[in-house]
Amino acid sequence: MMRRHAMHQFTVTVAFIVGQLLATLPACAEETSVQEALRNRIEQIRLFQRLETDAFEISAVRLIPEFYERRNFLAAWNNQQAIADLLRAIDEIRYDGLNPADYHRQEIMYLQNTISRAPDSQHLADLDLLLTDALVRLWYHIEFGKVDPAEFDPTWNIYAEFGEEDPVVALQQAIASPSLYQLLESNKPRASIYLQTKAALRDHLAIQEAGGWETLSSGPMLKIGMNDSRVPQLCRRLVASHDLESGSPAVADTFDDRLAAAVRRFQRRHGLAADGAVGPATLQALNVSVHARIDQIRVNLERLRWVMHEPVDTFVVVNIAGFEVYYVADNQPQWRSRVQVGQPYRQTPVFKADMKYLVVNPTWTVPPTILSQDILPAIQRDPSYLQRNNLKVLDRNGQRVDPNSIAWSQYQGPNFPYVLRQDPGPGNALGLVKFIFPNPYFVFLHDTPSRRLFERQTRMFSSGCIRVENPFELATLLLADSPAWNRQRIQEAVASGRTQTFYLQKPLPVYLLYWTAYPDLAGTFHFRQDIYLRDQRLLQALDDTIQVRKHHIEKAIELMNRK
Repeated sequence: MMRRHAMHQFTVTVAFIVGQLLATLPACAEETSVQEALRNRIEQIRLFQRLETDAFEISAVRLIPEFYERRNFLAAWNNQQAIADLLRAIDEIRYDGLNPADYHRQEIMYLQNTISRAPDSQHLADLDLLLTDALVRLWYHIEFGKVDPAEFDPTWNIYAEFGEEDPVVALQQAIASPSLYQLLESNKPRASIYLQTKAALRDHLAIQEAGGWETLSSGPMLKIGMNDSRVPQLCRRLVASHDLESGSPAVADTFDDRLAAAVRRFQRRHGLAADGAVGPATLQALNVSVHARIDQIRVNLERLRWVMHEPVDTFVVVNIAGFEVYYVADNQPQWRSRVQVGQPYRQTPVFKADMKYLVVNPTWTVPPTILSQDILPAIQRDPSYLQRNNLKVLDRNGQRVDPNSIAWSQYQGPNFPYVLRQDPGPGNALGLVKFIFPNPYFVFLHDTPSRRLFERQTRMFSSGCIRVENPFELATLLLADSPAWNRQRIQEAVASGRTQTFYLQKPLPVYLLYWTAYPDLAGTFHFRQDIYLRDQRLLQALDDTIQVRKHHIEKAIELMNRK
């Protein structure tokens, strides 16, 4: 769990030598009393996998017993600076979108106040345990997120790789570090997308603390040249979200060019048609509360933590909710393009796979789901569907079959003994190029003849695959390592009309992810609609202070101990 910023082994060794020496020395009565109280607590955890107390719940019910047993049950938090550092980190975790209450903040404060009035070995033992458990929780959530993504999406396959450190050693090492606060800060994701999203959260928290922004009154569409009593209200709203410069908000009722430009900026940031007018869709977006936007940012910070542990620096990533694909090299976005993604009832899945090759002038073999749900019913309604869509019927050996010889009405899909294939050409459903990263969902990136659909603001039109607006720009980037291939050679291959396969020099990771709040390449922060209605469920899990991912923390520790 402390893989990303491992500390010097020298410090670890010294910490354990000191711990073992202290364990052999005669202890004072108070220390022995706390030691016995800790032993009793650890035995409870070993026996019941929990503490028999209603005051708090321990998450790391396997790591903590081993930690204290190796210390001969000596208290670990004798350094007041380490405690102050941990409390500071807990207080500031809200700027990462997490809740300080998940890390025993109130319970720690209560015990500290109680101990300050009347020191008691039981309370001292409980405080030590709480501080240790809070650190484990906090560190794990910083590294990998609080919520398990696999519980929200059965296609999730992006798993963290744990380091080889002994977790008990690493925990002791952290507590003994010169600055626990800086250590925790350094372990947070450092990618620019995460830092910019955190900055957006801070900004929106400041807006909320200043009173938020007001709700605009309903009324007719607002556009340039109109006089309306809501114009000053609109100005204040756009100033609050930094879409309009502060200092000279309009007081008159005229909707002028300056205000229209600010509206267009707002619309672009929210995935709306940038016409500079305030119609129903723009009004609805303007009236989303700052609290709701804060929650939206928090949800997407959690999604970022799920993948920020990945060690790759060159990859392709699709933001499904943002309808965009990016090519990233050396951790810097080099290229972007608009995409079309799966319809709500055929959602593009979230997963990772390695792209291995691309195909120019591809054929299209109808996949099982589309065959069962779309194509067969269409053929049964209209036998000319095959000819109109240039679809051929092949047997399992690839031989042509006469469609008129098939009793189409008897097939529903799973029992269909043939293959439907579309020849290459401009009308092919995959366009002129497809990018293959083998996966069990038959999902890939590809060109499309449906070019006009890229002009739509919301682009859910496919059956799960990702249609790319500028696919040959991506092909040129992917084949840049192959001297024989450039944009011209690729275009010549297309013009030949022949189906050709081009293999990448090495597999390239492709991530299909889902973000509804994110910075663009210029650092401007954007919000998008939750097209697959996933944000609310994740927010509920993120806000659940009882479900602290206990079993996932323990599973992680178990995996680490096996290495």
